[in-house]
Amino acid sequence: MINQLVEVAVQCPYCWEEITLLIDASIEMQDYVEDCEVCCRPIDFIVEVDDQGRAKVEARLQHE
Repeated sequence: MINQLVEVAVQCPYCWEEITLLIDASIEMQDYVEDCEVCCRPIDFIVEVDDQGRAKVEARLQHE
């Protein structure tokens, strides 16, 4: 699968606002930290992409 971006809406675990992510569906498993675009707090994103290119995203609190 060539670099295919998928748009996914998730809820921030801090402020509960909905934010939109662009996920590279060519990578099956991803784990990265990105700041919430609303409250600026760090979110740990766990991403799994299935064989059809659908992304399942889990947003977790960033623990220090």
